[in-house]
Amino acid sequence: MITFARTMAGVSRIAKISGKPALSRLAFASVVANVVIVGTGGAVRLTESGLGCPTWPRCTDESYTTTPEMGVHGAIEFGNRLLTFVLAAIVIAGVVVAWQQRPRRRSLVALSVATALGIPAQAVIGGVTVLTDLNPWVVGLHFLASMAVIAAAYAFWRTAREPDGPTRPTVPGPLRTLAGLTVGVTGLVLLVGTWVTGSGPHSGDSGAARNGLDPESISQVHADTVFLLLGLSVALWFAFRAVAAPPAATRAAGLLVLTELGQGVIGFAQYFTGLPVVLVGAHLVGSCLVWLAALAVLWATRDRQPATAPTSPAAGATDVRVAVPAR
Repeated sequence: MITFARTMAGVSRIAKISGKPALSRLAFASVVANVVIVGTGGAVRLTESGLGCPTWPRCTDESYTTTPEMGVHGAIEFGNRLLTFVLAAIVIAGVVVAWQQRPRRRSLVALSVATALGIPAQAVIGGVTVLTDLNPWVVGLHFLASMAVIAAAYAFWRTAREPDGPTRPTVPGPLRTLAGLTVGVTGLVLLVGTWVTGSGPHSGDSGAARNGLDPESISQVHADTVFLLLGLSVALWFAFRAVAAPPAATRAAGLLVLTELGQGVIGFAQYFTGLPVVLVGAHLVGSCLVWLAALAVLWATRDRQPATAPTSPAAGATDVRVAVPAR
């Protein structure tokens, strides 16, 4: 407790000294850390270490830590659990710095808290995953919850870089709707992707159950949603160019298309080469990058103006003294 208090006191001093830059860095670190923990979670599954710690919240019935008898699988699973504490430290620091800012911005505090609350929620879902012997539907929920936390962390980061004023659209309304639809379809692609994973061979443990879906059929459904997403993204890029949208919006749409193409190449390569673990892991991290690229497009369809100070009747008045000739 003493160490934790000292850490928080140090964070408070950073907030007072650095302000906005410190908050932006912490928010960005939260985005990166959340993507990293998705990747390490995938490594746990791909190395069949999902039950390396066979219970939760302890690693074994007698110990919170792994033991030599549990071997490499126990070390991998326990190592992934330890990373949660690193992530928690980052997001708690973000909450403290957001709270310490002057003037305090409610939107930043709310986003920092939302990001922080995602960590215990993820821990609980991860615990349920272990306690249900890696039920594929719970494993999929664990991944989707990570995407929600990443979205909150991304919004936190982008908001921390903006002034505290009203937002305004930078592209016509129909294109903002198209951007929102693209993000929605991206979420659908991720959802169906969890179904594909739940039907495949990489269950996280040799004895874990599968979801019972036909791998070939559900993979085809996943491919169809990917093609839909790619079509929407290309259409969005052309539409931004047609209306002379701000360069940031056009670049974001172009980056989304390129990210999807790269992810598609990895997806097809893993499918036709028997799902090697390296490609499956790369595809998992690529899913996070596609999600972030889609969020960036949505963010690029608006900007935020600097806040204007409230005016008062005396605002702008000058102290003018008029000399009155003496009589």
